[in-house]
Amino acid sequence: MSRPLAILVLLATLAFALSTVVSQNFAGYPPDLFPVPQTDPPVQPAGWAFSIWGVIYLWLLASAGFGLLRRAQDADWTPARLPLLGSLAIGAFWLEVAGRAPVWATAMILAMLLLAVLAFLRAPRRDRAWLELPLGLYAGWLTAASGVSAGIVAAGFGILTAQVAAIAALMAILAVALAVQRLRPAGVTYPLGVLWALAGVIGASLSPANGTLLALAALGCLLLAARVILSMTRS
Repeated sequence: MSRPLAILVLLATLAFALSTVVSQNFAGYPPDLFPVPQTDPPVQPAGWAFSIWGVIYLWLLASAGFGLLRRAQDADWTPARLPLLGSLAIGAFWLEVAGRAPVWATAMILAMLLLAVLAFLRAPRRDRAWLELPLGLYAGWLTAASGVSAGIVAAGFGILTAQVAAIAALMAILAVALAVQRLRPAGVTYPLGVLWALAGVIGASLSPANGTLLALAALGCLLLAARVILSMTRS
């Protein structure tokens, strides 16, 4: 079963990466898709933060290629491949859905996140640069992106105000990130993915200044960074 899975993971990764070619670049949901238009949602990271996807795509492609060429028959890669395949398969369609249906896109990215975290936690201890580390970066960014998506949808449908939705989203992101980091403390790229997103929120909150979000995002960065440093000193 290992080789067919390795082939499917490579194909799904290619489809996921190529989805950016057939779909428009994503930098947030179109405001007019909501009853309460979200022109500049406070929880959304600055545009430059989305550049991390270039690194994620390339690293996942390298991982899938290495996995097929060098680890196709290795059983210890299989537990991570199964949920990763599901996450990537959903992700291949996410951009198309995000431009039309934010609620469905949020449900999809939450499913992508759950599967990506499961893959990350199941990654073997060896070949860290080829599997654990790219999965960690992918899952880390999805942790933040899922919270941001849920926050924007909550504000867009009038469930919460934009500010309250942003605060709730950041608190949820931090809670999930700390929990996952505790389960796999050596996986340093996971918190780095979340940190990058929080840095993007800080950047977006500078102008116009949003002191509450600045403080909350900065606190999240400090907590995650401290946990990373602590895990590195123990290893």
